[in-house]
Amino acid sequence: MNVLVIDIGGSNIKLLATGQPERIKIPSGSDFRPEELVPLVKEAAREWKYDVISIGFPGVVKHGKIAADPVNMGNGWKGFDFDKAFGCPVRIINDAVMQALGSYEGGKLLFMGFGTGLGTAMVFEDLLLPLEGGHLPFKMGTFETHVGNAALKKLGKKKWMEHVYQTIAHFRHCFQPDEIVLGGGNSKLLEDIPADCRLGSNKNAFTGGFRLWDKSYKI
Repeated sequence: MNVLVIDIGGSNIKLLATGQPERIKIPSGSDFRPEELVPLVKEAAREWKYDVISIGFPGVVKHGKIAADPVNMGNGWKGFDFDKAFGCPVRIINDAVMQALGSYEGGKLLFMGFGTGLGTAMVFEDLLLPLEGGHLPFKMGTFETHVGNAALKKLGKKKWMEHVYQTIAHFRHCFQPDEIVLGGGNSKLLEDIPADCRLGSNKNAFTGGFRLWDKSYKI
């Protein structure tokens, strides 16, 4: 079975299919809508063969459907019927979950993605657990307001890193993972990698998308 993986981001949409050596990148943006996504993906992947599609989405996904429009993109995502639009089976999950699944090597894994905000997810054996840890209260805001991109720009790298290390420590204490994978574009700015942590790769999103059709995993 050939899988087309679509990794949706606020700035770009990245595509990769089974057996293809290189990914394709499509610009998105703050007003980007699913009605724009579908024809662009079909055109970009017109020479690729695929039977099913996996989508990683930067927002809440429940029961295989987008539960709310994202704050950093256009409207129309909530409840959008991707199966009908693409004409093939589609599985959609939160993008942090897809990264976590692609990073998984065993045990109990916690994924923390530091980028525009804070994406969090866990994988334990065959179970995929989406989390919204970034929106939990922390000090006078949330974890996301202390470690997101806006915080980095406002506080500077040194103070931002302090907040990141505090956040990692809090999440480690709460979830007791065997391993923490640090992803997202800003994770590369960290000068020290805490114990039991490793840096992830953006390519892991595609690995997670391919694995999503493995029947042994449960969402």
